[in-house]
Amino acid sequence: MKLSKKRKVAESKVDLAKIYSLEDASKIMKDINCTKFDSSVDIHVRLGVDPKKADQAIRGTVTLPHGTGKTKRVLVLCTPDKEAEATAAGADYVGLDEFVAKIDGGWTDVDVIIATPSVMPKIGRLGKVLGPRNLMPNPKTGTVTNNVGEAVNEVKGGKIAFKVDKTGIIHASIGRVSFEPKKLQENSQELINAIVKLKPSSAKGTYVRGISMATSMSPGVYVDTKSALN
Repeated sequence: MKLSKKRKVAESKVDLAKIYSLEDASKIMKDINCTKFDSSVDIHVRLGVDPKKADQAIRGTVTLPHGTGKTKRVLVLCTPDKEAEATAAGADYVGLDEFVAKIDGGWTDVDVIIATPSVMPKIGRLGKVLGPRNLMPNPKTGTVTNNVGEAVNEVKGGKIAFKVDKTGIIHASIGRVSFEPKKLQENSQELINAIVKLKPSSAKGTYVRGISMATSMSPGVYVDTKSALN
């Protein structure tokens, strides 16, 4: 693979063979960024689990203390009596039948979908569209609830959902390059703590096997797991 000049400069600023503390990794994100825009900073946590086993398919939610730096577009699918509550909380889209029809036609121009339990029968058939995009409302992530106002506030306030992929890795955005390093560190720590709390009793051996951090299109930085497991 041919590297761009910016990528070469970015790689020259980091020791790819070194394992950094969570604090130091957070500090160098701005230096290794090779885009002109305010890149996302992502963390990747490799777990010692078998995602094929139901009790080891780790998934959950966490509210990042400093948010992700991205304004999330929220759709609330609900009955008319809940629409005012959702709108007042700041939902970008509120309704039911018209949005079910749009989604059935392929529309997914949102980041999070929240639904009330009573409308789930209508939404179930949208799994083929929403599932691959991780947009399907789920009680485990707090996106199927009657408290739609609270759910919208949480999402807008920095709540994110995460789940392990088929290779045993959790990928999540924990901020932007413009964030102060301390905020990136604290957001990362909050996510890691949430993942650790979900360790299944059936998981054997080392649970958190590796952590890396990177910006959009930048080289990845390996993080010392001991510095992150406090």
